[in-house]
Amino acid sequence: MKISIDIDCSPEEARRFLGLPDLTEANAALAAALTERVAETVKAMDPETFVKTWLPAGMKGLEEMQRAFWQSFAASGPGEKGKGR
Repeated sequence: MKISIDIDCSPEEARRFLGLPDLTEANAALAAALTERVAETVKAMDPETFVKTWLPAGMKGLEEMQRAFWQSFAASGPGEKGKGR
């Protein structure tokens, strides 16, 4: 036996029905504060410092990740080990 129930309500109605707190104002305040802090940080930084902050390893880290990817890709491809398959 299979029973299915469809409930048509908005997220606001579901929140109220389940007794969950309304975090709309708190979320708006947090988003505004975060936006303000990011804007202040961007104004204070030059582009090079900004990139170094968000990508600490810089291009070196990306190059190492690419090298590791290609090494694992080459190792899984046909070669001396793959001939027996």
